[in-house]
Amino acid sequence: IVLPEDHEPRILRAAAEVLARDICDVTLLGEREQMEQQIRNLGIDLKRAKMIDPKKDHPKILEDYVHTLYELRKHKSLTLEMARELAPTPTYYATMMVYKGHADGFVSGATHSTADTLAPPLRVIKTKPGVSLVSSVFFMCLPDKVLVYGDCALVENPTAEQMAEIAVSAADTARAFDIEPRVAMLSYSTGTSGKGKDVDKVREATELARARRPDLAIEGPIQYDAAISEEVARVKLKGSAVAGRATVYIFPDLDAGNIAYKTVQRSANVPAIGPVLQGLNKPA
Repeated sequence: IVLPEDHEPRILRAAAEVLARDICDVTLLGEREQMEQQIRNLGIDLKRAKMIDPKKDHPKILEDYVHTLYELRKHKSLTLEMARELAPTPTYYATMMVYKGHADGFVSGATHSTADTLAPPLRVIKTKPGVSLVSSVFFMCLPDKVLVYGDCALVENPTAEQMAEIAVSAADTARAFDIEPRVAMLSYSTGTSGKGKDVDKVREATELARARRPDLAIEGPIQYDAAISEEVARVKLKGSAVAGRATVYIFPDLDAGNIAYKTVQRSANVPAIGPVLQGLNKPA
């Protein structure tokens, strides 16, 4: 796993713990002297980590990355000179390592902006077969369980089709982390009680998601209280396999999702891990 944020103490401490627990091999990208000085300052052991200075090490590999990036993006007006400038930057270099199979995945976003973190994988790695949309989820780590919220960071105002795809991707992400997916398609209305284009979008998205993945438990439109509380569910949506026990919460737009995850995170003082990208052809 490649970590392209070499100066961030949290990243270096996490890398040391990952290596100590034998979770995976770690490659750190950055200026070697600065990395080594920071490691000494922190008093941690990163002898087993591989360190690469993208601008100085492995010039033949960098040149290959430059030309690959140019070929992938020249139809978007990327020149060879621009590719030569972008390829050695940590997030693009990490992306090219994953794209070329020189690494299994990368984690970034602690010090880079969301835009700088997302742009390289969206432009280079792109979506996996059968998926047209890259979306994201947060893992909301409550004291007694972990809930999955999506999309809270990336897709601004999804169509019904996109909302359905986010739901399916989020269910697969949940299952990959051993969370049994019970998907709530959230709205200000539950069941047939509400009318309007916003409710209709969620209703259509629910139907599309069910048709695409009949193996999943999906309910919508449903209000948050009916999705999470068994007591409310008995009143508002009795007999649902999801109501009152949802694990995956799909929001109708980015406003709702982003506000909700930050509200829960700050008000309940619980960790929110993410955004975790889903739908990419390789892990980033």
